[in-house]
Amino acid sequence: MSPAFQPFDPREDFTAKQRNLPHWRQSGATYFVTFRLADSLPVEARVRFEEMRRLNDAEAFAWVEEYLDAGSGACPFKNPKHARTVASALRHFDGKRYSLGAFVVMPNHVHALVQPARPTALTSIVHSWKSFTAHELQRQAGISGQVWQEESYDRIVRDETELRVFHDYISANPTGARLLPGSFIVGQGSARWFEHQP
Repeated sequence: MSPAFQPFDPREDFTAKQRNLPHWRQSGATYFVTFRLADSLPVEARVRFEEMRRLNDAEAFAWVEEYLDAGSGACPFKNPKHARTVASALRHFDGKRYSLGAFVVMPNHVHALVQPARPTALTSIVHSWKSFTAHELQRQAGISGQVWQEESYDRIVRDETELRVFHDYISANPTGARLLPGSFIVGQGSARWFEHQP
């Protein structure tokens, strides 16, 4: 049985760090995570994104998502074998180090809902996913050099309404991107946060 959904609790301690993106951390919280391949944004898009980020543009994430959904880069996850490698990595420690909710493996990026089990840190979970899959892609697909963009996007889920929004977004992402069947994987981990709701 998966643990109960844990939203951000403003009464509890949390940390906030900033690299290129903000990263809030709170023990036990649930996160919406996005990580993308290193070649998923062309140079001109990266420059524009940096400008939007510096201006603290609230639309920056949506703008990047449109680019990602358009299928920039080599998009190795259109190959079902490579997409299954990523989905398998996401599920590998589900129920042990974390509870995995809905996820989608798109051609050049991944979205997931995940709740780290104490004391496991979100950064170590995402690092393990990216490290394992990078080695596998280099071995299976002959990809050389950097596979994943170094920094990932993450957000602590604020409440059940936001959890539903992220869950639905993940489920609908391939349709919104007009992907053909077989060029993506939508899945669900052990976290069944919606099963007992009316």
